[in-house]
Amino acid sequence: MKAIRRFTVRPVLPEPLRPLSDLARNLRWSWHTETRELFQSVDPERWAASEGDPVRLLGSVRPGRLAELAEDRRFLRRLTAVADDLADYVTGDRWYQTQSAELPAAVAYFSPEFGITAALPQYSGGLGILAGDHLKAASDLGVPLIGVGLLYRHGYFRQTLSRDGWQQEHYPVLDPNELPVAFLKDADGTPAQVSLALPGGRQLHARIWLAQVGRVPLLMLDSDVEENDLGERGVTDRLYGGGSEHRLLQEMLLGIGGVRAVRTYCRLTGHPEPEVFHTNEGHAGFLGLERIAELCDQGLDFDAGLEAVRAGTVFTTHTPVPAGIDRFDRELVARHFGPDAELPRIDVEHILRLGMETYPGGEPNLFNMAVMGLRLAQRNGVSLLHGNVSREMFSGLWPGFDPDEVPITSVTNGVHAPTWVAPEVFSLGARQLGAERAEDELSAGGAERWDVVAGIPDQEIWELRRNLREQLVVEVRQRLRASWRQRGAGTAELGWIDGVLDPDVLTIGFARRVPSYKRLTLMLRDRDRLMDLLLHPERPIQIVVAGKAHPADDGGKRLVQELVRFADDPRVRHRIVFLPDYGMAMAQKLYPGCDIWLNNPLRPLEACGTSGMKAALNGCLNLSVLDGWWDEWFQPDFGWAIPTADGAGTDPDHRDDIEAAALYDLLEQRVTPRFYESGQAGLPDRWIEMVRQTLTLLGPKVLAGRMVREYVERLYTPAAQANRALTPDSAGELARWKSRVRAAWHGVTVDHVETTAAMATAELGTTLGLRVRVGLGELGPDDVEVQVVSGRVDSEDRITDAETVPLKPAGGADLEGRWVYEGPLSLDRTGPYGYTVRILPAHQLLASGAELGLVAVPSDEVVEGAGVLMR
Repeated sequence: MKAIRRFTVRPVLPEPLRPLSDLARNLRWSWHTETRELFQSVDPERWAASEGDPVRLLGSVRPGRLAELAEDRRFLRRLTAVADDLADYVTGDRWYQTQSAELPAAVAYFSPEFGITAALPQYSGGLGILAGDHLKAASDLGVPLIGVGLLYRHGYFRQTLSRDGWQQEHYPVLDPNELPVAFLKDADGTPAQVSLALPGGRQLHARIWLAQVGRVPLLMLDSDVEENDLGERGVTDRLYGGGSEHRLLQEMLLGIGGVRAVRTYCRLTGHPEPEVFHTNEGHAGFLGLERIAELCDQGLDFDAGLEAVRAGTVFTTHTPVPAGIDRFDRELVARHFGPDAELPRIDVEHILRLGMETYPGGEPNLFNMAVMGLRLAQRNGVSLLHGNVSREMFSGLWPGFDPDEVPITSVTNGVHAPTWVAPEVFSLGARQLGAERAEDELSAGGAERWDVVAGIPDQEIWELRRNLREQLVVEVRQRLRASWRQRGAGTAELGWIDGVLDPDVLTIGFARRVPSYKRLTLMLRDRDRLMDLLLHPERPIQIVVAGKAHPADDGGKRLVQELVRFADDPRVRHRIVFLPDYGMAMAQKLYPGCDIWLNNPLRPLEACGTSGMKAALNGCLNLSVLDGWWDEWFQPDFGWAIPTADGAGTDPDHRDDIEAAALYDLLEQRVTPRFYESGQAGLPDRWIEMVRQTLTLLGPKVLAGRMVREYVERLYTPAAQANRALTPDSAGELARWKSRVRAAWHGVTVDHVETTAAMATAELGTTLGLRVRVGLGELGPDDVEVQVVSGRVDSEDRITDAETVPLKPAGGADLEGRWVYEGPLSLDRTGPYGYTVRILPAHQLLASGAELGLVAVPSDEVVEGAGVLMR
């Protein structure tokens, strides 16, 4: 019979075991080996049955076993040591507390998803895993971060396969009482709530759940509360589900409700108020509007509030394709803001202008969340190449500037090594360094190289790799058997699974989401060549594939089915497998057990691609298209680059053929020979050396600790300083100055340019004198900077590797109101060389000269007489 109501009965822990509850409720256990080993020793069988979740474990242990442990002095000593270690970790000084700079008092970090652990399934893919790793690394470094997200009652979907290989989605209900979260409680002990106004006088209420991620609190908003109508209760039903209005309400709750949750948390706990707000992708962009509204309540007008908010906000864009950005109908957004709905104090036209696509090709009737994010914040991408792609993609917001001057920087992603490094790999490092120092190297980072790896004998590295491969083989067989039973196969049909994969065969991993640009099935392009590689008599390969297609993406589901049907072929099914329901628990086995991590997206559509980083930290070599982070850090010493056919005119099918052939060639001619060829000691010493170089050179780079330190130094600290500088008075002054400059910019002109050079050629080291006459209209010299921009020129006279030098005014305005600027131009490079002159707005509180998107350059008539080019 089916229960009509469900609730969770919690065990009563004996007094000596009470610290177990605190350890289970702090998610540091998900990356702290000693804590997990302690919970495993409580009841090994139930630990396995609970899939490594301490909350589920404690809810299932027999009272008799708890009574035994309460009398077990050896267990109690271990419990005390682990509890004391957590207390020291949470309260002691770490990297952040030792810095001398004036760092932010706190940072609020907003994301639509967080991948902390499989026990808290609130993620779909790389964006959420990155957010989880960001929180964990911030905790390890002592960064006073507050995470903000939503608590989805169904999380993301669970994936199974039909008998014919079609993806099927399942949405199990998650009971928050069975998750490692707790209510944030008001002073009177009742659960804390936030509310949003909806059209028609309705309200959207949400409770605040708290997950403790080491030192970092993660606030998660849940709309499934009794005060809401049925429709509002479903706002946080599932990740990336529902129609346009459903998504808009999720993003309003995340951004606006999230700021209110942060204020509530700080009020109740005494946590310092954030000086910096960081939005991970555009989904939380409405947080800027809520903060502007807060400042309007303090007496600022909208424009001044906008300046103050922009100064202290960081926005990270992850998508390299416009289709990946959330866009809403303007009328839908207008209906949810204004006098009859949320933020009634702000004119809805101000809000709509922030999301307008004002660039060529933009849709005037759509509200673009990424565009709003860019206008409300400092900005960055997630790899060096992605920074370039983002500057190009959004350059229309800064007309008149070259893409490389668009004010979007980049911090390359990293991964949280204590989460993703296999215990066996950590133990190998700990034997060289000692456990404490190895832990510091993996979490805090800071080293340029890990030269200690050089001291590990080849034999130990090779035995480690084989051990991890063997563990993966066991894991794959278990998961494959479970998958086939879900697909309807009987036990008698599955004897062949005992022969799937071989711990001595070169193992390739490919696991990620399945949008078309990631090209799940590129490996199938020439099936005969792939079969030859899988079944080679001396140098076979084996491949483990996993990945989910979005529920609404039938094209992605067809790719999954195509791969599954190939893997079902009795000729090759012992060499290639597809594992459904890719998630963190599977990934933590998959990365260490593979020898090669394959990544073959359409370049440059992979923003970063952190799965290859996790593999590299375990000594797995990357075989990848030069995209994302691999474009930045690839060296032949530790992996292979798949050649690409990037030309814009290349037919997509032909491009796939070329790149697939290049992949097969690499595997046949370079990868498999290196794995199977033994040196004098009977080991594949050249392969082992590549593993060693991967750990030595890539290891320190790919750490989330390195990433978060860069965020602190390059983005958070400058944002906090800018936030402090923009007092209400200075924010108002800056807003008025911008308004005045925009209104008067039509009168700013470059009227005449002359140089002392009398010839069309000049020698290296020559300094030319420049004299420029400009019109400033209603503006003055204090409002602008006149610059000379110079550098090499290409065949179309475009300046590359440009350098800018400010020119100085020579005296006052002439009778016509024109100003003369002068300055030197040093010819410091040989070859075709050129310069131009431009005028930008200038103010001490601007983050960059391009911020307003205003620039004045010489007209064609001025250029013709300026002697611009020297060859």
